[in-house]
Amino acid sequence: MKALTPVALAGAFLLSNLSHAADWPQWRGPAFNGSTDETHLPVAFSKTDGVAWSVDLPGPSASTPAVVGDRIFLSTSHQTNRTMHAMALDRKTGNILWEKKIADGFNRDNRSNFSSPSPVADATRVFFFYGNGPLVAFDHSGKELWARNIAKEYGEFAFQWTFSATPLLFGGKLYVQVLQRDVAVQGRGKATGNESFLLALDPATGKELWRQLRPNDAVSESKEAYTTPMPVTHNGRTEIVIAGGDCLTGHDPATGKELWRWGTWNPTKIGHWRLVPSAVYGAGVILACAPKGDPIFAIKAGGNGTLTDAGIAWKGDKRVVSADVPTPLFYQGDFFVLNEGKKNISRVDPATGEPKWTLALPGLKKYEASPTGADGKIYVMSFAGDVVVIDAQKGTILGQAAMGESGDDFIRSTIVASHGQLLIRTNTKLFCIGKR
Repeated sequence: MKALTPVALAGAFLLSNLSHAADWPQWRGPAFNGSTDETHLPVAFSKTDGVAWSVDLPGPSASTPAVVGDRIFLSTSHQTNRTMHAMALDRKTGNILWEKKIADGFNRDNRSNFSSPSPVADATRVFFFYGNGPLVAFDHSGKELWARNIAKEYGEFAFQWTFSATPLLFGGKLYVQVLQRDVAVQGRGKATGNESFLLALDPATGKELWRQLRPNDAVSESKEAYTTPMPVTHNGRTEIVIAGGDCLTGHDPATGKELWRWGTWNPTKIGHWRLVPSAVYGAGVILACAPKGDPIFAIKAGGNGTLTDAGIAWKGDKRVVSADVPTPLFYQGDFFVLNEGKKNISRVDPATGEPKWTLALPGLKKYEASPTGADGKIYVMSFAGDVVVIDAQKGTILGQAAMGESGDDFIRSTIVASHGQLLIRTNTKLFCIGKR
C-alpha cells in the first residue's frame, strides 16, 4: 500500500469521510471527479491473465463498486429471483462476506434495473439506494443500521425509464436527489404535483435533516434526471451542484438553499432532454452536458443568483465534444469527455474547451461507463465489456481487454482504481485485476 503525503492526507480528510486515500468510497471516486492518485496500475490483462480474483455475480447492474479498506460493497440485481441485493466482499480474496436481499422488483425497461445507483461508504457504514425507493444503511459487518423507502415516503417516482441516482456522502450528510416529472408518466407518480427535491439525511440514523425543493421550467421528459449531486469547493465556498431539468444549480450544503442557477441550454423547451451525466468541477469551471449530442457548457464557478449567458466560460464544439450518458472526468488539470454517440474520447482544455486530442475508440458497441483516470492512464469500457487503456498525455491506446462474455450488452459500471488494483464489473462477474 503506498504512502500518503501530508497534502494527500489533508485533501482526503476534507473531501470525504475516507478511511484511506487509496479507497474508492463513492461512484466518482475520492475526489468526486473520476480520478485518483493511484499508481502502478495494470495495462495488459485479460479474463485469465493478471487476475487477482474474480467472483460470479447474481445479476447485472450498472452500479459501480465502493471500496473502503478491505471491503468492497456492491449493489446488484438477482436475475433469477428478480430481486435487489446488497453485497460485501473481501478486497484481498474476493470472498463474499455477506449478501442481503433488499427488495422485490427488477426493472421498468430492458436497458437497466433498480440496482443502478452505486453504494457509498465511509469508515464504518455503507449506504445502498435502489431505483424503486429502498435506502438502507449497514455497518461493515452487515448489521442493518436503518432503512427507509424514499418512494413510499415522498411519493412514487415519476420517470419514464428505470430511475437511478447515486447518493452523495459528504460533510457529515447523506444527500439523495430526485428530479422527476411534475405529472404522472405511464401510471407512475401522482397525477399532478410530483416534486423534485434534494434530501439531506443524518447518516447515523437516516433522519431527515432537510428537504429542499428544486423546481424547474423544463417540460415533459426533460424534467427527468439520472444525475448525482456533486460537491464543489471554489474560492473557499463549498456547495452541492445538481444537474437536471434543463438547468444547473448550486446549493448550500448545510441548508439546501439554492445559491445560484443557470439554464439557457434549451431555449426552445425540447421535451425529451432527460439528463444522465452529472456535473463535474475542475479549474474554476463546472461542466454541464447538454443531452442528445448537443454541446458541453462550462459554467464559471462561484456564481450567485440567476446566471445569464455571461456565466458561460465556453461552449464546446458538439461535432466532437459531447456526452449524452457518461459523466466527464477531470484529471491532470484537464477534462476528458467520452462521446458515446461518436465513440470517441477527447482531452479538453478547461480554459477554452478546445480538444488537445481526440481518440476514436475500437469495437462496435457504445461506451457509456464513465471514464476513470489514474496512473497517467484513462480506463473506459464498452457495452460488451471491452476495456481500453489510454495514455492520458498522448491520447494513444496502451492496451485492450475483452472482459465480457459472448452476448453481453449494456455494461455501464465504471472501472474502479483502488489499492493498486482495478475492479472491472461485467454483467456476470467482478474482476480484480492486479497483484494479490
